Amino acid sequence: MSAPRSAPTVLQMVLGKRLQELRRAKGLSTQDVGNKLHQAHTTVVRMEQAKVTLKWATVKAMLEIYGVEQAEAEEFLNLTVQAKEAGWWHSHRDALPSWFAVHVSLENSATHIRGYEPHVVPGLLQTEDYARDVLRLNRPRPTPDELERRVTLRMERQALLTRQDPPAPQLWIVMDETVLRRLAGEPPVMRAQIDRLIEAMELPNVSLQVLPFATGLHPGAFGPFTLFRFPMPDFPDIVGIDNLSSATYREDEEEVALHREVLDRMSAQAMSKRRTKEFLLDVRKELDR
Repeated sequence: MSAPRSAPTVLQMVLGKRLQELRRAKGLSTQDVGNKLHQAHTTVVRMEQAKVTLKWATVKAMLEIYGVEQAEAEEFLNLTVQAKEAGWWHSHRDALPSWFAVHVSLENSATHIRGYEPHVVPGLLQTEDYARDVLRLNRPRPTPDELERRVTLRMERQALLTRQDPPAPQLWIVMDETVLRRLAGEPPVMRAQIDRLIEAMELPNVSLQVLPFATGLHPGAFGPFTLFRFPMPDFPDIVGIDNLSSATYREDEEEVALHREVLDRMSAQAMSKRRTKEFLLDVRKELDR
């Protein structure tokens, strides 16, 4: 049986999806393939859904069943080996819930990350002290050691915004005004956080917009979500939808399109990038009083 791991890399997701496409093109069920492999059909399902590590020998046998030509099969098997390489975040496994490890994997491979945040500054833009105050609220309450490991992980995630190879993703965030009006910790923590946001807006790949109270109700008022886009042309966009203790990740076109439309509408209602920067400077001045 293939071995489970804390979270799939996006390459594992791509390969699993491709295996599913090859099986369906042959008109085979997962039961049919399981019988040919002398394995449970659930193993086939879990491989296609990237819920287990892809074993080279099993993938080779599946490609033979699907009649994949030698050149394509060799390329696929080479990618299978690459996909088994653990992401950098796996070294933080003890501080990373499995559902959020998926989020880190997605953002690490995405070329575009768009999202809406109604409550707190997004993790990729948090200062260390702000992150500590936010993560301290987690339930169950983390021990001091767990808290510091989670803060360290959050800070390491931010390196992707300035990386060179592969190129840093485009980050476009719409934040509710509430995020800036609700203090996190002592005033100096919030002042430093505002400074961090202003600094981040100078990066060519970061766009921030504030959705002000004055716009009234808006279609994204039900909670935070993130859209991920990837460099692989055959791999779909994915939307991550957060709740109190977990997150769901959907790739079905209708769900992704709905969230993209909502985010487009909120972006149209929100302050422009220039006005957002002016607003941040105004909030920063208020905190100095």
